[in-house]
Amino acid sequence: MPVRPETIDRLANLPNVTISRGAMLSGYTRFGIGGPAEVYFETSDEPSFMEALHVVRSSGSRYVVIGGGTNLIVADDGFPGIVLRFTASSIESEGVRVGVAAGAELQALVDYCIGAGLRGVETMTGIPGSVGAAVYGNAGAYGHSIDERISQVRFFDGSSIRTFSNAECEFRYRESIFKRHKDWIVFSAGLDMDVAPSTELRRTAAGILKIRLEKYPAAMRCAGSIFKNLILAELTPAVRKQVPERVIREGKVPSAYFLEQVGAKGIENGDIRVADYHANLIYNAGHGTARQVCEIINDLKSRVERQFGLTLEEEVQYVGFEIW
Repeated sequence: MPVRPETIDRLANLPNVTISRGAMLSGYTRFGIGGPAEVYFETSDEPSFMEALHVVRSSGSRYVVIGGGTNLIVADDGFPGIVLRFTASSIESEGVRVGVAAGAELQALVDYCIGAGLRGVETMTGIPGSVGAAVYGNAGAYGHSIDERISQVRFFDGSSIRTFSNAECEFRYRESIFKRHKDWIVFSAGLDMDVAPSTELRRTAAGILKIRLEKYPAAMRCAGSIFKNLILAELTPAVRKQVPERVIREGKVPSAYFLEQVGAKGIENGDIRVADYHANLIYNAGHGTARQVCEIINDLKSRVERQFGLTLEEEVQYVGFEIW
């Protein structure tokens, strides 16, 4: 059912908002893929965002909330409904406590903390996306995740604003309670950091960024790693026996290991390709489509399942696909 004109009018009349029809969602994803949103709405104003959610839900319109678009695969036909985005991006600190709005870029948080001489997120340099998405998916790299520094998360549950402690967020590897409650919208987070010399933090970040850019060049249109790594202890004994000790990292087995064994490197589907140097990296080399991305993902999952009996789980989220 198309979005009713009166719903669009109500959204457009809210203060401090931007609204448009037919905005191409390819411009909001790292893959650079995706058709138009029937209606695109964004605001940095919490009351307006909450009211927009109320308007959308009461109207019965189909809707989705997105962040920075790093881990999104948007259907070629786009999204037949309303796309909502919260863009507040303030960052402030008092002593070692940092408060950050969900719409801030994760890199902006990293840079702020390095400049302020606060240790804790410098290993996340170069990870694209928003802070809200990082909390949602418990983003991390090089042995550290954002949950290590989260003291509290402030969110909208659809009727009121609530604040959860770290424990209440139920963080796990690339997981949080917010992934299980997709109707809860993260507004901001508080982080507890440590004091450290900015020069030392900057040096650490620079070394990590150099490695990251070799793997994920800045101009590469990709979502980073497509599949989550696997927890060694959760694998069957038969599969664990097939995993060389050298590939195990902090109790995890990279999905790339299993993908390499099934010949993932270098496969192509139109302009969608798996990197020839990293089996868990799919990128858009030109005019790739969401359908081609999904076909490669499904092919890789099938190969790994046939050979190892494992079901790989995507880190990416799907928007506009009826089958998901």
